[in-house]
Amino acid sequence: MFNLGSFLSPQIAPFVLLLLSNVFMTFAWYGHLKFKSAPLLLVILVSWGIAFFEYCMAVPANRIGSEVYSAAQLKTIQEVITLSVFAVFSVLYLKEPLGWNHLVGFSLIAGGAYFIFHEF
Repeated sequence: MFNLGSFLSPQIAPFVLLLLSNVFMTFAWYGHLKFKSAPLLLVILVSWGIAFFEYCMAVPANRIGSEVYSAAQLKTIQEVITLSVFAVFSVLYLKEPLGWNHLVGFSLIAGGAYFIFHEF
């Protein structure tokens, strides 16, 4: 069976896989907003199909990453990547600008990640 861990270290693999996973997840959850006239059932089925590939990357990311990161750290990595991917997606795909308030909010969340990765 394919083992990504043999190509990437357990420290790096979660970041790569979660980045890819979040691209799929963002399209599954928000990509349909450009197709508001599409039937809801069709949108749900297409989104579910896209989400399958998201899971195919998220599950190994967490399994490999658990060798070196705690569950809380893995979740924090995922959330910061999610916000980063969503910000780019929102501007480039949905053509929705991000305001200063979005950037401040995202920065506060990213700042919170600091405390997850440091023991005091």
